[in-house]
Amino acid sequence: MRISSKGDYGLRALFDLAQRYGEGPIQSEAIAGRQGIPVNYLNQLLITLRRAGLVESLRGPQGGHLLARSPETITLLEALTVLEGPILPAEGGRDDLQPTEPLDRALIDEVWSELRATIERRLASITLDDLCQRKRSRDGAVMYYI
Repeated sequence: MRISSKGDYGLRALFDLAQRYGEGPIQSEAIAGRQGIPVNYLNQLLITLRRAGLVESLRGPQGGHLLARSPETITLLEALTVLEGPILPAEGGRDDLQPTEPLDRALIDEVWSELRATIERRLASITLDDLCQRKRSRDGAVMYYI
């Protein structure tokens, strides 16, 4: 499994928006500057995220981008699947080769299936809000709720 720059940058953009959730639209240039993402590439990623319903975009001088849903409802699995596609391919091996030991292939495919399920479970258990909470705890920020 390999996460490309598309997945990495897209996740960083979503995390940036999650940290500013409720503050109104955030301009691409601001996200790009904070996250070190080329602005043109970021705009392409934001289009993908908007089409998937994760981001809303507003035009105009006061426009920008914001999460379409609360950070508590967007998981890393959902975001990465939108950006990268399936985490691991459904089939473990190449279909053009017929193994002489079918049981060997079946056992290896079983391992890939277990690995995929484990990764997907973990990514599904982490939301953008969880990342925000982790950052606040590492920054030593204190949140007061009334």
